[in-house]
Amino acid sequence: MKNRILLWLRIIRPQTLFASLVPVLVGIIAVRRSGAAITSPHPVLAAAITAICALALQILSNLINDWYDFKRGTDKAGRAGFKRALAEGEVSGRQMLTAIFIDLGIVLASGACLVYEGRLVILLIGVSAIIFAYLYTATSHSLSYLGIADIFVLLYYGVIASGGTAYLLIHSYSSTAFYAGAVCGLISMGVLMINNLRDIEDDREAGKRTIPVRFGKRGGEAVLLAEILLMPVSSLMAFGFSPAVFIVLPALALYAGILRAKGTGYNSFLLANGLLNVVYLILCIF
Repeated sequence: MKNRILLWLRIIRPQTLFASLVPVLVGIIAVRRSGAAITSPHPVLAAAITAICALALQILSNLINDWYDFKRGTDKAGRAGFKRALAEGEVSGRQMLTAIFIDLGIVLASGACLVYEGRLVILLIGVSAIIFAYLYTATSHSLSYLGIADIFVLLYYGVIASGGTAYLLIHSYSSTAFYAGAVCGLISMGVLMINNLRDIEDDREAGKRTIPVRFGKRGGEAVLLAEILLMPVSSLMAFGFSPAVFIVLPALALYAGILRAKGTGYNSFLLANGLLNVVYLILCIF
């Protein structure tokens, strides 16, 4: 039993979940720092359910990604990246599909509660988020295979996540939450770029037209640098000159290491870059 629990923990990729949780928390901080009046009758409950829904959506995207990358042959046993349970034969296709539908049920149940609170705006966000989770890897024209997934990562793991959280609390648009959330989105775009730099050869072979495949390793590194340099700009727009702008320093330090990374060496930078979200969250508090 213990081994099965640890296996499924690995399958849901807990190291990626900061990407969905932190934007929600940043949205809450943005509301507090902007001084906007909270109009939600149950703000703590709304925030908690938002966090649950965001995490469930992230896990849903991860599971769907595993399923379709395995079916397409993109994920193989012994890959340079983190092991994928389907490719390694550790779970069956039926077990993975069962997990997908269980998680989808959690998304729909928590999402229904949020729609009750936020009405049409939250309904549109929720429906589009589920569609994005599906289209990220599924279909013959999936976002990740077309090389345009980066844009949607910025939206759904950044501005929409933080902005939607703020909307649930104050029932109006928050520019502070928008720009603060953009930093989270840029960090998550960085994680995706590092992943794509590592997998450039496998992706090219599988017909996955990521930015590094389209423009080469140097092109991918240039885009990653641009994403990092936009982080303090977005933070400045959100909070003015505050400790949050210094997120650029650890990001640049990681970038220097990424330029020298090869093969499985990218994996440690993937984990470290994901933790930038936590560093940014701490900086936002002050």
